[in-house]
Amino acid sequence: MSDASPVGKDSNFSRLLGIRILRAENGEAELRMAMQEQMLNLHGRMHGGALYSLIDTALGQASHSLFGGEAGSMTLECKVNYIRGVEAGEVVCHARVLNAGRKVHVLEARVEQGDKLIATAQATFICK
Repeated sequence: MSDASPVGKDSNFSRLLGIRILRAENGEAELRMAMQEQMLNLHGRMHGGALYSLIDTALGQASHSLFGGEAGSMTLECKVNYIRGVEAGEVVCHARVLNAGRKVHVLEARVEQGDKLIATAQATFICK
């Protein structure tokens, strides 16, 4: 982990994908990712795995923000609904903790491109 981002800690993997943490506080996070050529699937759209990585990272940032930005939880499960493809440009993921229990966090996320909904997700994180 590095402290390269002023709002949250990012990982080598998120830097590889070009994920930028815009905000991570009080159980909420907002992250941005731009399309890169190596993210294209066979149909010329952003690969679902790249979108999932953005979602999982945003959910983690939202959860970790309740631990002062330190990694205090890990993904147990995550369900994603892919709604529309991304052909170019940037996407933004908004994540928030719905319930912060002592051992489990339940979260949701939305990925948007402008006013278009790209994907939604719901996840469960286990707290260390």
